[in-house]
Amino acid sequence: MKALISPNEKVYLYDGTVGQRVAEVVQDTQTFPVAEPLFWTLCADDVIADEFYWTGTQILPIPAAPIPEPTPTPTN
Repeated sequence: MKALISPNEKVYLYDGTVGQRVAEVVQDTQTFPVAEPLFWTLCADDVIADEFYWTGTQILPIPAAPIPEPTPTPTN
């Protein structure tokens, strides 16, 4: 599989990490020419566009948003 990386489209994670968007995922034989700065990179079979991001060296899943702690309701 290959992932199309869009370096101009940033992915902002909840921990402050900034990555680059995985715009498309295709079979190795289905890639097509792209204009810079877009580029193709190899990826695992389970990578899904817009659910993973490029760190500059690897593709990782976008983590789910943290669940906020419930605020206690004041009692009278």
